[in-house]
Amino acid sequence: MSPFKGKTGFKRILNASGYSLDGLRAAFTGEAAFRQLVLLNVVLIPLTFFLNVSRVERALLIAVCLLALIVELLNSAIEAAIDRISLDLHPLSKNAKDMGSAAQFVVLTLIAVVWAVILL
Repeated sequence: MSPFKGKTGFKRILNASGYSLDGLRAAFTGEAAFRQLVLLNVVLIPLTFFLNVSRVERALLIAVCLLALIVELLNSAIEAAIDRISLDLHPLSKNAKDMGSAAQFVVLTLIAVVWAVILL
């Protein structure tokens, strides 16, 4: 059993929150793609409040933007884990990194499609 799993209750929530903030900080300082997506979100999310759309459409426009941040965090985690294992070129490492990148591409396409469908 992991020694990190021993915390319970409010202490566990505090620890988990700290780890989450550490992860966001690491992504923002170490990943240019994450910073670019944050900038995109800073532009697009406030923009939704100026658009003549329903609350459900606004929520969907915001959700797909936030989804891109989530996928980028997972993609960065995959890349970090692969690099931690080995920096050697290996087909499986390449596949893992490429699939993470592909997931981000799909989400960016989803943003474009959802925004286009709702606004056009």
